[in-house]
Amino acid sequence: MLKPTANRLILCLLLLICWGVLPTIEVQAEVACIECHEKLTTAFAGSFHGRAFVDKGFDCAVCHGNPDRHLDDPGRENIVAFGKKASSSKLEQNRLCLECHESSPQVSLWEMSRHGRDGLACVDCHTMHSRTPQVNQPEVCYKCHGSIRMAANKISHHPFAEGKIKCSDCHNSHGSLTPAMLVDDTINQLCYGCHADKRGPFIREHPPVEENCATCHDPHGSRHENLMKEKTANLCQNCHNPGSLHANRPYDERSGFAAAGRAKSIGFAGRSCLNCHSKIHGSTHFNDGSLTR
Repeated sequence: MLKPTANRLILCLLLLICWGVLPTIEVQAEVACIECHEKLTTAFAGSFHGRAFVDKGFDCAVCHGNPDRHLDDPGRENIVAFGKKASSSKLEQNRLCLECHESSPQVSLWEMSRHGRDGLACVDCHTMHSRTPQVNQPEVCYKCHGSIRMAANKISHHPFAEGKIKCSDCHNSHGSLTPAMLVDDTINQLCYGCHADKRGPFIREHPPVEENCATCHDPHGSRHENLMKEKTANLCQNCHNPGSLHANRPYDERSGFAAAGRAKSIGFAGRSCLNCHSKIHGSTHFNDGSLTR
């Protein structure tokens, strides 16, 4: 015997038939689903898909197919199911989703995306009966991207854990024309969206900065301040070879700090190279070839 909640839902659906809002055959399929899946259908009515389906006059069969065989023999193999236990392939599951969503610019490049080519299913990340279409970021992403989780929890990190930024602010998980599925054309253009002061224009430019922010910074997290890939002095010496300028030796545990009986070194002191070269992203001074002001 159906519970009061199911009875009320059936009554509402029958009233919609009388008003001509829903076709009779669709409501019959919906009612048949309620008999076994009361909790699912009740929750679905309040989901983002459920609200959209009411507007379009859709029912369960739009995603799960004709229920006749499933009604005769209830089992996943007799219905279009989703998830790891489904009898249909991930490609078939995705095809059903794309019937409605492929016209969205956000999803238009799915088949050529890294996620699409790696054989992910939409339901690997999305919950069809959820109340909101948003994915729980970054936790869902971390399920596959464990190295990014580790980086994001280092002492210097973008504020993922603080909830101020999420993965989709920088990446389009459904695909884009860039290798890392960025939402902008280049890494620099993406970074300038938040760090506009680094865009310039500058009279004196620092070539690595103009080429790629990721030359010096790890965007997900680092054990060095300001998301630097290495300690500042060592990072600078990757390009500025020791001996070419005033640094006549690599900075290490002996030469990077002041030592007894020796002149004080600022290699690892304070802001290191940035103690003097503070305009490392570029300078607006005509005579500042060393990016010091």
